[in-house]
Amino acid sequence: MKIAIIALGSQGDVQPYIALGKGLIEAGHNVRLLTHENFGTTVQSHGLEFCSMKGNVQAVVESPEMRALLEKGDFIAITRQTAKLSQQAALDWAKDGLAGCIGMDLIIAGVGGLNVGVALAEKLNIPLLQAYVFPFTATRAFPGILFPPLFGKFGGTVNYFSHQLVRQLMWQGFRSADTMARKEVLDLPAAPFFGTYTSSIMQRLPVLYGFSPSVIAPAADWKNTHVTGYWTLEPAANWVAPPALETFLAAGKPPVYIGFGSMSNRDPEKTAQLVLDALAQTGGRAILQSGWNGMSATNLPENVFLLESVPHSWLFDKVTAVVHHGGAGTTAAGLRAGVPSLVIPFFGDQGFWGQHVADLGVGTAPISRQHLTSEKLARGLQNLVTDSSLRARAAELGKKVRAEDGIKNAVQVINQLEL
Repeated sequence: MKIAIIALGSQGDVQPYIALGKGLIEAGHNVRLLTHENFGTTVQSHGLEFCSMKGNVQAVVESPEMRALLEKGDFIAITRQTAKLSQQAALDWAKDGLAGCIGMDLIIAGVGGLNVGVALAEKLNIPLLQAYVFPFTATRAFPGILFPPLFGKFGGTVNYFSHQLVRQLMWQGFRSADTMARKEVLDLPAAPFFGTYTSSIMQRLPVLYGFSPSVIAPAADWKNTHVTGYWTLEPAANWVAPPALETFLAAGKPPVYIGFGSMSNRDPEKTAQLVLDALAQTGGRAILQSGWNGMSATNLPENVFLLESVPHSWLFDKVTAVVHHGGAGTTAAGLRAGVPSLVIPFFGDQGFWGQHVADLGVGTAPISRQHLTSEKLARGLQNLVTDSSLRARAAELGKKVRAEDGIKNAVQVINQLEL
């Protein structure tokens, strides 16, 4: 089968779909991954065919406007800004996607590629398989990802409505761009005002979820839905750990990991100093990941190592705890490694994952980026390292997650599709 996977977003958004694509190739399928131009080298290093979708998410995230919005954590304002940027992007993605999906037998898309994926499926009459890494199907079991867990006390009907509201928040901001792409590029009518969520294209095939059923159990009211386990991307065959990092790891007790992925800060030096002040209070060893201009520091103490980027699936097995922004991919890596986590959410689904990690008893209560101080971070770090029951629960959950084969399970579902 010829399969096109559309994966748009940050590195953490794209990596699970690279992992899924590798599994599909090993099962005998031809896979083409459509994603941003800055991920081309990564996609090809894992053996997938790469189709460039114009744009560079890293450049957008590092812009002064987006840095300021991310630090405030205002999801509505962030959505408004990305919607404004999406006008030209939607046209480019429709053109690039059309070229990349012609001749395919199946389109797979997550939230980032959903709108363009649906439009391309309509245009080319290709089945669309939804594949998500966070809950996106309405349920009465728990609130939508943008709502606090306490929202669930209002009952199942309110929970169900909250998921519908999340979908509309994501759709309405991009509706005009989607309409433009449909009319100017794809020669299609505009999608319905409330989106394509109830369309035959969205209802025809099952829904895949690339997270662990040990972390989020399938909701009883989810129909034709498969929670497969995580789609974990292992390092490329030719990847080698930086020698300096290996030396640091071998020089003492396992360090904590602190990094915020693609979430930039307006003042990375200030963020780095906040982290260093917290480490000075705890006296522990740490690895700081600078990420996409997320933090930087000079003249670091001997107990701290600064790195650009390494695969979390490799590194997290070698640390004692992880502090991160709560992206779905980083959260998955921490849970899979069996080490406790402290989440510092910036926006979007990060708060959901942060609270869920705490509710599972495998991490401390999340601290929003706006309210993060060195004192709060120091207390969180101390709890991660010294709370033996927390550490035991994290280790036990890690065993369960590692025993699951999310990619194999997802591929099995795809192999059984009747197209």
